[in-house]
Amino acid sequence: MNNPKITIQIDDQTTQAVVHYWKTRATQREKQEIGGKADQGLRSAVTGGAQMDGFIDLFTELIAQAGIPLRYVFRKKAIELPGFFRPTKEWDLLVIRDQKLIAAIEAKSQVGPSFGNNFNNRTEEAMGSALDLWTAFRERAYLASPQPFLGYFFMLEDCEASNRPVSVKEPHFKVFPEFVGASYMRRYELFCRKLVLERHYTSSAFITSSSQDGLAGVFKIPADDLSVDRFARVLVAHVATFL
Repeated sequence: MNNPKITIQIDDQTTQAVVHYWKTRATQREKQEIGGKADQGLRSAVTGGAQMDGFIDLFTELIAQAGIPLRYVFRKKAIELPGFFRPTKEWDLLVIRDQKLIAAIEAKSQVGPSFGNNFNNRTEEAMGSALDLWTAFRERAYLASPQPFLGYFFMLEDCEASNRPVSVKEPHFKVFPEFVGASYMRRYELFCRKLVLERHYTSSAFITSSSQDGLAGVFKIPADDLSVDRFARVLVAHVATFL
């Protein structure tokens, strides 16, 4: 079977999603301040799931274009999957047809200024979710499902703090050389690439955008192998096999 041709403009759709992200985040912060909760700082950047809706819209459109009816695509509701180490885990987007898990996608982001702790939280969360899903898959939690597409999308704020080299502590053993002096932007690039290299995720995409230029839809792709276009093509090719 030939891979279906992607007819939507990936860059244009990503641009729209970036605009939606920054506008939604600004609106959430304004509401937070009006409600007297400004002391929470940038917590809205973590709790505001609607910020990533533009990217989920893009993935949904790609899946529909591949030929999967939208009634098999789940977002916001019915997005729980059984886990092995915990009862359930909510995913940002699921494709389930005839009791077969076809795809599960996680879409996350991070803005400054606290990149350190949040980086650890994000990486541990992504690795834990993958381990939980694949172990549950091994134990046939998803019935007769073939191996699903597992996708990880990440957007990082492009700012001085995320580009600044970060020191590492080596009190007992040397860290891997690629981490020495690596900024958080570089660390996230390495992380997203290694998620796929070690087969924890089928495909991963990594983009960056600044809070100023992002309102105009400007974004960057630090590495070609982590582009949204590549992620889209792997996703479409996978779901198309279930037609």
